Amino acid sequence: MAGHSQFKNIMHRKGGQDAKRAKIFNKLAREITVAAKAGLPDPAMNPRLRAAIQAARQKNMPKDRIDRAIKVSEGNDAANYESIRYEGYGPGGVALIVEALTDNRNRTAPEIRTAFAKAGGALGETNSVSFMFQRLGVLTYPLKTASSDAIFEVAAEAGAENVESDSDEHEVTTTVENFSAVRDALEAKFGPATNAALEWRPVTTAAPTDEQAESLLKLIDVLEDNDDVQSVAANAELSDELMQRLTAD
Repeated sequence: MAGHSQFKNIMHRKGGQDAKRAKIFNKLAREITVAAKAGLPDPAMNPRLRAAIQAARQKNMPKDRIDRAIKVSEGNDAANYESIRYEGYGPGGVALIVEALTDNRNRTAPEIRTAFAKAGGALGETNSVSFMFQRLGVLTYPLKTASSDAIFEVAAEAGAENVESDSDEHEVTTTVENFSAVRDALEAKFGPATNAALEWRPVTTAAPTDEQAESLLKLIDVLEDNDDVQSVAANAELSDELMQRLTAD
């Protein structure tokens, strides 16, 4: 898949650098609250909530914080968050998809638009860049979990699209529709995945210069620092030299 290994490297780099635990926990708690409010507060009966709790545990979010986030959803004063997707172009013509959970779109939209404009990019209309991406369910397991054949057998039987293994992990991709079934089948056999989420993966890419790539990463940092932003996806194809510098940081 175009840009797959670069996407992984950038996300791993940024994840390793991000020490703002309070902000991360706030975003995870918001997703838990929204998931619980949208369905049942029981993760066994609510796939979205189960995925949100699993993501929180992967970030070592304390159990009492998870429980509080679920409890907030049951109160009458719980904020009414809505999911909004923003799309646009950043430096070097790189397409960006920004997913947010907000209780005030009149606050969030101008903040996102300003971030794009300051970076020399531009916010577009809905679906202006999403055609360059594919929405996938992505699950990862450490390489030591099982052989690639064993992972493939269970994943394929459950309806997964693809399984790729490298020196660190197995990555299973699936359609959005089959995501829950594949996740549950893998979890029943191998335990919880180290990552299980819906992601935007690029099918076409843009190749910014090194300078543009630096500006792009600064834009992504600004967007991810926004309290309302849950995720950012980009279709950047970065040079090997720049990738080595970024992953070495």
